[in-house]
Amino acid sequence: MLDLLLPQRCLLCLVPGAQVCDGCTAALRRIEAPLCERCGAPTAWPVQRCAECAGRRLAFARARAALAYDDRLRPVVAAWKERGLRRLAAWAAAVLRESLPRPDAACVVFVAGDPDRKLQRGHHAAERLANELAALWELPVRTFLTRARGSPRQRGLARHERRRNVADAFLAHDRVPSRVVLVDDVYTTGATANAAASALRKGGARTVEVVTFARTIRIR
Repeated sequence: MLDLLLPQRCLLCLVPGAQVCDGCTAALRRIEAPLCERCGAPTAWPVQRCAECAGRRLAFARARAALAYDDRLRPVVAAWKERGLRRLAAWAAAVLRESLPRPDAACVVFVAGDPDRKLQRGHHAAERLANELAALWELPVRTFLTRARGSPRQRGLARHERRRNVADAFLAHDRVPSRVVLVDDVYTTGATANAAASALRKGGARTVEVVTFARTIRIR
């Protein structure tokens, strides 16, 4: 009924139809090889560690993302997270399935959200993405992670501030399987993914693979 009263339009080109039309989806920048083997950042040639992750102690085995988080994609992610367009999670999961192979993991875990922000938004983007993606990959979703404490938003913080902001922010409860895939919406500096992966490792995981819908590409 709502679609009849307010016809849905593509968020990018405003053509009536899907929230992001096929043409605009195809035009979004994919993250493709060569990549850093560890953090998944695009590189000039394949490397084990890049300038972005070299010298850091990373709790995850590797991170991969489907799309570059650039000016074209940013309003779509904002609509998804801040404006409550929850159906974008299914679209994002479909893009991920087309872009990345199914991980060799026992289950999917999502980065636990801040309870206050989830209450304000009415949903948690990472959780909805994890559920949609797990269904496509035919993997179970497990809620092993919880927030040990609230933390200020990461937006606008410098890299070292982001790491400090989420240090020890997560706890893993129950016994975590040996291999898990950790899902979040956007990889910016990797601070949140690393803190969540660290908690999963403490809970028993031996290998944590991070999968995000998008990631920030740093210009050097």
